[in-house]
Amino acid sequence: MFGTLLAVFGSACEETANSIGKYEIQKRTASIYTFGFLALLFGTTFLLVEGFVRHNLFFSLASLPTFLPRVALEILQAYVTVRAITISDRGDFGLVKTLTIPLLLLIDIALSYTVAPLQIVGMALIVSPIAFLLYVERRQIKGLRYLLIGAVNAAITISLYKYDISHFNSVEAEQSLIGIALMVYFFIFAYIKAGENPLRFLRKRAFAAQATASGLANVAVSFAYFFAPASIILATLRSSAVLLAILTGRLYFRERHFLIRITLFVFVLVGLILLIL
Repeated sequence: MFGTLLAVFGSACEETANSIGKYEIQKRTASIYTFGFLALLFGTTFLLVEGFVRHNLFFSLASLPTFLPRVALEILQAYVTVRAITISDRGDFGLVKTLTIPLLLLIDIALSYTVAPLQIVGMALIVSPIAFLLYVERRQIKGLRYLLIGAVNAAITISLYKYDISHFNSVEAEQSLIGIALMVYFFIFAYIKAGENPLRFLRKRAFAAQATASGLANVAVSFAYFFAPASIILATLRSSAVLLAILTGRLYFRERHFLIRITLFVFVLVGLILLIL
């Protein structure tokens, strides 16, 4: 129970951070690069501190053939995700993002992992409503290419991540190095293209709140896996993220098609439950 509460809390913090970033960028208060940097700052710092305290910052040079492509793909992922957050409706972002899950299942099938019939049904229940949404709103969905690239690319980066931590590196080392690489990318582009120093934005309440919310989300999700099975936590994270994105889109950004998205969310939720059975 405590683990699922932490997962919901983490999703709520992440949604808060994303909504703040979307709102501030729409006001042209900051660039997407500053938003991306601040979203990573506290979470990456937490991983480094945790790894140092636990003496678990192990990185193997043998992982470079998979780690370096992951760095490049994670930079692409970070860019399209920030673009999607700032351009797309929150409801669309939450729903399309779940496409990553069935794509990961397809990768498992390709790698000869055993997949139960109920998982196939669950995958269909996730893909079908999203396909319906894309068909109905294909001319209205903002930033659709960023959403689709992000969903597909995430399946690749997650697979590389799983391979690295299974064969070479500790979670703290792998993720903190990726976080540092992304922070360097965002900082350089914020400084060169937007003339911004992201660290100075921490003096402003909105951006300090965004960075804090992102950090809390990272901490909460990390500890959630200690208190409940990974499958339960993953389903909780994905379902709560979709629901919160739909609610935020309706209540805060006044997005349309609320009832359609809630109905589609129910199908996605059932599909997620079948995937973890």
